[in-house]
Amino acid sequence: MANIEVTIEKLIYGGEGLAHHNGATVFVPFVLPEERISAAPVEQKTKFVRARPERVLAPSSDRIAARCPHFGSCGGCDYQHIPYDEQLKYKSGILRETLRRLGHIEWTAEIATHAGPPWAYRNRAQWKIRSAAESAASRSGQHSAKEANKVAGASLGIGYFRANSSALFAVEDCPIISPLLLKALLAFRGALARGTLPPILREIEAFAGGDDSQLLLTAAFSGFPPRAGELAGRFREIAPEIASLVFHDPTRDRMELFGPGFVTCEAGGRNYRVGHFSFFQVNRFLAGDLAREVAENDVGGSLALDLFAGVGLFSLPLAENFAHVVAVESNPAAARDLEANIALAAHASNAHSSSVEVRVADVEQFLAKYRGAPQLVVLDPPRAGLTPGTIKHLTRIAPERITYVSCDPPTLARDLAALQQTGYESAEVHLFDLFPQTFHMETVVRLRRRS
Repeated sequence: MANIEVTIEKLIYGGEGLAHHNGATVFVPFVLPEERISAAPVEQKTKFVRARPERVLAPSSDRIAARCPHFGSCGGCDYQHIPYDEQLKYKSGILRETLRRLGHIEWTAEIATHAGPPWAYRNRAQWKIRSAAESAASRSGQHSAKEANKVAGASLGIGYFRANSSALFAVEDCPIISPLLLKALLAFRGALARGTLPPILREIEAFAGGDDSQLLLTAAFSGFPPRAGELAGRFREIAPEIASLVFHDPTRDRMELFGPGFVTCEAGGRNYRVGHFSFFQVNRFLAGDLAREVAENDVGGSLALDLFAGVGLFSLPLAENFAHVVAVESNPAAARDLEANIALAAHASNAHSSSVEVRVADVEQFLAKYRGAPQLVVLDPPRAGLTPGTIKHLTRIAPERITYVSCDPPTLARDLAALQQTGYESAEVHLFDLFPQTFHMETVVRLRRRS
């Protein structure tokens, strides 16, 4: 397909710019509004085109050089060509438009923006590991990892998948991850190049805790490694900061743990235990601010529900404002960490923590049987948002206030529209930029029941 020339009209959620060409809507990444570009179509339908930018013919005055040499190739960042203050403005506008377009919510008041350092902020990373032969096969449309691993002396690379691809892009730098994670990435890169790790190693997920001093590592293999204890020692030689290590073979669902199974993180002046299979906010600078805004800035009361509670980032501070908190979490591993964090807070002489009651349950099923009358419900669902059943049961128990924490503006818009129809109105909208240099954003919306 021949290149096309388009003028970018605006940025949209997903990291792309929107333009039009011959009656079709064109989506192009790594651009800015009002730029004239030459783009190569990579997917073409009757009404839309996805294209790759080839040349910026008329650049925006806002365009800057990307800090990372891999920007545009590794698939991890979207906005490194935009000054950080401008990223925040674009995200605020995209959030406002998404609420209007998908939820028919005309939010004209302020969107309070919360930002931290835009680099070295991530405390979690997932690194893919592939041989050079396998990466080449993926790019050419062949998908035989087994054959690729048979290549004699095939060196293994570590990095991220290319955008919309399962082909590895090996990296030498990553300026958005914490210093400890970057140190570990480079150490594993060197070990893989030397051949000191087995070719069945497929992924390393690393989480940095202890104020960026300890590593929680989960290594996935395409078959469980022989002499696992010896290999675990090799991992610790490569990255001495490893506090806990899990080997996982997903093909047989076999796991082995080396270490306590968790690290401790600080957020908002509180310590949280985080295990290998628990979720914790990835921005090491803003997790405490998020907890304060969601939990500490509420007026309080006798009863609050913390739904999708995770390890208790909101549950513990909520307990300081409410006589009783019910924390609901369906992941047993996260629920165990939550219970440990309640005990940890009690040990630190925080008497309020004893008022947190943990329920290990699916949120919709829990609400279906719940008969309490909370003043506040905190919602922090996964990207898919709320189920219709969850919204129905929330309407029945009719809390005075709902605080919705969302990582996905489109599903947030959908759910806010549904809650609005059941008698709630938005009172505050906050944008937490937990993911600088990317299109992702965290939103906190406070809703009140209309009288």
